[in-house]
Amino acid sequence: MGAREKHKSSDTPQTVRRRRVFYIPGYDPFPPRRYRELYRTEAAEQARISGYRIRQRPKKGDGPYGWIVTSTVDGVETESEINILEWSDIVRSSMQAGVAATYLLLVQTAWIYLSTGALLRLFRLRAGPGIAAMYPVVMLLGQLALALGAAALLGWGLVQVLPGWLGWPLGLVVVPPILHGFRRIDGRFFVHYLLLDFAFTARHRGRNPPELEARLEHFADLIAEALADPDLDEVLVVGHSSGVHLGVSVLARVIRAGQGGARLGFLSLGHAVPMQSYLPQAQGLREDLRYLSTSDALFWLDVTAPGDGCCYALCDPVSSSGAAPRAGKRWPLVISAAFTQSLRPETYRKYRRRYFRLHFQYLCAFDAPRDYDYFLITAGPLALADRYAGRKPSASVSHACYLPASERLP
Repeated sequence: MGAREKHKSSDTPQTVRRRRVFYIPGYDPFPPRRYRELYRTEAAEQARISGYRIRQRPKKGDGPYGWIVTSTVDGVETESEINILEWSDIVRSSMQAGVAATYLLLVQTAWIYLSTGALLRLFRLRAGPGIAAMYPVVMLLGQLALALGAAALLGWGLVQVLPGWLGWPLGLVVVPPILHGFRRIDGRFFVHYLLLDFAFTARHRGRNPPELEARLEHFADLIAEALADPDLDEVLVVGHSSGVHLGVSVLARVIRAGQGGARLGFLSLGHAVPMQSYLPQAQGLREDLRYLSTSDALFWLDVTAPGDGCCYALCDPVSSSGAAPRAGKRWPLVISAAFTQSLRPETYRKYRRRYFRLHFQYLCAFDAPRDYDYFLITAGPLALADRYAGRKPSASVSHACYLPASERLP
């Protein structure tokens, strides 16, 4: 059965006419217009493949940066306002460390994950993200070794022409420019970017920094305001990568405050929750995970894919964090985006070694979408809860947890 036929059999009845979407990015220094352009191009491609129409126009008025999307699915029209909950300024501020400071952060971050036992436990949970965490360590040490090797060669040459051992220390002058050169081309290798990402997570051993906590309070106010809007049928929060655990904490605040009104959905994509929840001071995050997992105020769908080496694929973020209650757990519903089945073999081969591109595939078009279509979820006629009503979790979902008993919630 083709994509068009599968889509036609599942798109009615309409339960959403107006929706507001709040997208929480991961650790990303880029401005929100990047997400607008990604949505525009990928939505058009997915609509072409799947046989529906989707149009995009600028959003007017105050509030967070966003745009308006109108979809037409089998003659049914739905309007969604998509907003970016921006914290890229905080990310950029955290990325100002110079080369020497980056190596200091490398030592500090490695010590936190090693001394707390978190790194070994994360490897036991899923090897892929653990390897991703080791990548900047190996690459930064390799870059330093190359720079020191060049310094040794220069020093050896200088001692041939200079008296005494003066040439050896003079050779070290090449180390800073070599390391700065590697930093300038980091856009090709993402070494410094990944290290700074892990350092940001580990800086407070699992707690959010104060400036981020203040931003989350603002996000919660925006979502609560939307839930109170009588013209909305659904409020959908989307978290990607590090934005997933931020979304958990934001929604826990909103629901604890008793905000109601429109139906509330939470779509978590490519989560790396254990990278924070396995740290010793992440008790607040673990409590938020437990609270959200038992709430009847939302529908929470978690989507990952084994082909995404930057996420904890098919690991239940609540159970794997030692936050699952003894009884009453409802969320999340964990499913796989199944890259190997929903992308053509040639497409998957094209992106297979482009790990960051695959990590963003959840936000992109699929050649043969199964029951996951980002654009129908965010702009289509069905609420998240209706679209996945009766859906069972994907096979091979893991509920394993390797936190010590003392750090798990009782």
